[in-house]
Amino acid sequence: MHGRIIFLNGTSSSGKSSIARELLQVLDEPYFHMPVDAFHAMRSRREIDADELPGVLHRTWKGFHRAVAGMAAAGNNVVVDHVLSEEWRLTDCLGLFDPREVVLVGVRCSPEELERRERARGDRPAGLAARQFERVHAHGLYDVECDTTTTSAADCARRISAFLPHRPSPTAFERLGRKVVPAPEGAGR
Repeated sequence: MHGRIIFLNGTSSSGKSSIARELLQVLDEPYFHMPVDAFHAMRSRREIDADELPGVLHRTWKGFHRAVAGMAAAGNNVVVDHVLSEEWRLTDCLGLFDPREVVLVGVRCSPEELERRERARGDRPAGLAARQFERVHAHGLYDVECDTTTTSAADCARRISAFLPHRPSPTAFERLGRKVVPAPEGAGR
């Protein structure tokens, strides 16, 4: 049995991790929260040269995708928070995940609120969410969407949980897979 992937996609500071934590409280079945930030945090703290950084980040994202795919293939349900700000990331996931088992959730937030949250957090580069804003939702298809500008993470989690028994067929991931041809292994940057 393949596990389900609840795939939360949104900009930095949009509330994905907060929704994921709430989902773990409201979902009936066991789920693992796999945030990409946790994978970045596993890397050694040594300084990385600017010319090396893009390759290190690319390999980290690819490894993250494969870890999620492995957990789901082993029958585990997973909540993923992700930033599809680069086209290759979506293409990579389309080639790895069982599209029938992916619930693609768009997590949106107003630019003003994103900026406010970035300043309050203090652990993100200024303007990161603004740079990601247009690209992160460019693929345009979701199974369900949440706007955290004024809706709490708990309410978003309840909305997603209530949606699960009514998932469409084909899923957004299945429809995206028909539009986007996954890149061959090793391709994409």
